[in-house]
Amino acid sequence: MVVNLAGVPAEERRQRIAATVEERGFVHVGDLAETFGISRVTVRTDLGILEKQGRLHRVRGGALARNRGGGMPASRAAGAFESSFEEAVGAAGAEKAAIGRLAAGLVGPGESVILDAGTTTLAVARALVERADLHDVVLFTNGLAIARELEPAIPRFTVVVTGGTLRPLQHSLVNPLGAGILEQVNADTVFLGCNGVHPRRGLTNLNLPEAELKQAMLRSSARCVVVADGSKLGRVELAPICGINKVDTLVTGASADRRAVQDCRDAGLEIEVAESD
Repeated sequence: MVVNLAGVPAEERRQRIAATVEERGFVHVGDLAETFGISRVTVRTDLGILEKQGRLHRVRGGALARNRGGGMPASRAAGAFESSFEEAVGAAGAEKAAIGRLAAGLVGPGESVILDAGTTTLAVARALVERADLHDVVLFTNGLAIARELEPAIPRFTVVVTGGTLRPLQHSLVNPLGAGILEQVNADTVFLGCNGVHPRRGLTNLNLPEAELKQAMLRSSARCVVVADGSKLGRVELAPICGINKVDTLVTGASADRRAVQDCRDAGLEIEVAESD
């Protein structure tokens, strides 16, 4: 429903915007502009003022409620809360871009690929689109942001969205009904993201629904490439995905702790370290 706030006092408008962000947890700038009949410039200005007042968090593309209580404790492990997609996409951006470029170099024309939802796999998607030599590639993803990133490469790429139940925090599709398409394909490679890589505890994630989908992706792929920035090495989170023996290659960044990298290599994991520009 559109509520035109163009003529109301600024403070009343901001009250309505703050209430909307609090109710939804996260709201895009464009959605606020459309909902309230105001310009994106006005929305960004209002969000900046509301953040200074301590009433919300500004993140790339929108705003996040300061108290994100709804459902968040289920995604907590070892004192860590799951960040929103918008928060995570701005973290270690250069490192993730380098990881994406290195990982994208592992794909050849005519191959089939599964891209897990996440900000590091988003960097892989961007790097794949930039590769003009790639054609006849079929990509499956449960990430809505990733599907949109891949769209400019159509028809060189065929992009298939898995379907399922939407998790707004990550814009990802999960069970129920999330694994149906995956059960019907045999992909060449899956690019998986995760929140933890440990030599003994394997790959782990902060939330259970996405971990379940990652396991389905593994079963549907001949090769598993994990893409994870350096902060993920040595960590163990709530939801197990698989042992490192199920991973063919880990592509990480230059920020990874050298001891953590060596421990994983000693456990038999092949690791490629992407150097940022």
